[in-house]
Amino acid sequence: MRSTLIIASACLWTALVVRASPLGHSSSIQSYPGPPGPEVDVGYSTYSGIANKTTGLNTFKGIRYAAPPTGTLRWQAPKAPCINRSSNSILDASTFGPVCPQSMFSTGPGTSNPGTIGDEDCLFLNVYAPANATKLPVLVWIHGGGYGAGDGTQDLSAIINANNNSFVGVTIQYRLGAFGFLSSDEVLRKGVVNVGLLDQHFALQWVQDKIHLFGGDQARVTISGESAGAGSVMLHTMAYNGTLGTSLFSNSIAASPYLPMQYGYKDWQPSQAYYAFASQAGCPASTAYGSSSQTIFDCLIAKDTTTLQKASFNVSASGVYGTWAFVPVTDGTFVQQVPSQQLLSKQINGNRTLTGNNALEGYYFVPRTITTKTALTQWIYLLFPLFTDNDVSKLLAAYNYTSDPQTIADDIYGETTFTCPSYWLAEAFAQDGPAVYGRAGFKYQYSVPAALHGADIPAYFGPATPNQGPDFVKAFMTIWGNFIVGTDPSIPNDPNSGAARNWPLYTKEIPSMLNLNETGGLAFTTAIAGKNFTEYREPGLKNDITLVDAYDFYNGRGARCEFWRGISAQVPE
Repeated sequence: MRSTLIIASACLWTALVVRASPLGHSSSIQSYPGPPGPEVDVGYSTYSGIANKTTGLNTFKGIRYAAPPTGTLRWQAPKAPCINRSSNSILDASTFGPVCPQSMFSTGPGTSNPGTIGDEDCLFLNVYAPANATKLPVLVWIHGGGYGAGDGTQDLSAIINANNNSFVGVTIQYRLGAFGFLSSDEVLRKGVVNVGLLDQHFALQWVQDKIHLFGGDQARVTISGESAGAGSVMLHTMAYNGTLGTSLFSNSIAASPYLPMQYGYKDWQPSQAYYAFASQAGCPASTAYGSSSQTIFDCLIAKDTTTLQKASFNVSASGVYGTWAFVPVTDGTFVQQVPSQQLLSKQINGNRTLTGNNALEGYYFVPRTITTKTALTQWIYLLFPLFTDNDVSKLLAAYNYTSDPQTIADDIYGETTFTCPSYWLAEAFAQDGPAVYGRAGFKYQYSVPAALHGADIPAYFGPATPNQGPDFVKAFMTIWGNFIVGTDPSIPNDPNSGAARNWPLYTKEIPSMLNLNETGGLAFTTAIAGKNFTEYREPGLKNDITLVDAYDFYNGRGARCEFWRGISAQVPE
């Protein structure tokens, strides 16, 4: 009886717009608005999208790819959607599905809960398909947000149009915060850890099974993301110890891959976050829950969503400045090693990667109060709790190219969290010696001032920001498009593409990297978090795309990335 109820509860979702109620009447089901659009039958439901004559794309938004992960399905692996084959039921796919519950990173004491409540029933994806598409390559976009925030509403129309509608685009949503990344020994025993990653994996399986219905070629899938989305891409290249090959994707694009410290699933940090979350939700470890058999996990399953969402937000916001409380862990199955070590051994899925970082990755995530060496040292001990005095001395010696404590802190956070993972990815796919399964890595840095974390997204997805000239946007969108369609980001026929006309592979012997920048333009000032940045806008912007040695670049960054990789016992990443 219990299993029957669980299956039934997974199928009790009715908040969908259809042309007509399968029963002829229901106050929870609206009639289909307006004339029908393009229709696709995905097997368990039929969806009606929108045909956009301006872009030449058929868009399908809010496609359910998994059953609602609610109730007894909280912290369980995603399940297949229920079959909705009732007579005359066609689901409206003109609007995005609900956004998952959000949890922000800590910005110090006083980080406030905005009171926004998401929807746990949020496992939806969106498809952007050129009209009359037939076996086109596919781009899958995984949004960023520190594994705690963000959604799948990124519009892929501009980049598809810029590349002559030569590929199909998919954006996905996945469980976030405590709902997606709660971890402890008890969670693993009674549920699943890293369920947010498993949601993404499930969505990639959906793409393999269904994307041909939209004109996509499941054999030519490129997964992509920025920040936590790129960190997710990195973990998918590592999934199941790199034994998946090209079964889910051929290539990957990772822009600023976010790599927080990746603890074991029952280590002290994720366990403390679990107990703090339980306490905030009214399930403290010291409480008896009515019977000897009920656990903290059982108590959490029974809680209402508002209570759990506020607890997730509050625990995440109370951590160390610039961090999220609920992030991926080493679980022994899906994620079996820390990235710095597994990527070094080249145990990876997929054939080719295009990976990059921004010039100033760490600025947003470091308090702007590190003005002395003492403050810098205190911050280092806080961010890296396993460090000894000797570790701190070695770290400061590695960053001795500047005497400014704030710059050192920004660079430490930026390199260990975003930049070095990009280097490690490029190295993992590099052809050192004979080619292995056609693998290749391409590396870049986005340097258009101010080049803060996330500033690159408008350049390849639009709309462009004032400091991104039209030639630069065209080049960046083409770089992505050429890699998606032809597995090579080079732009041989564009005189404004500089070194990108013949993009060299990244190898250990010659770690070639393209520095994507601009020259010229009119200077203007932008104030960000109390600091003024000088940027440049039209008229006069010109592309400045040059070839550099990634190892020597920016005061010998390659050596510092080797330093971080060498202390993975103290900084598990």
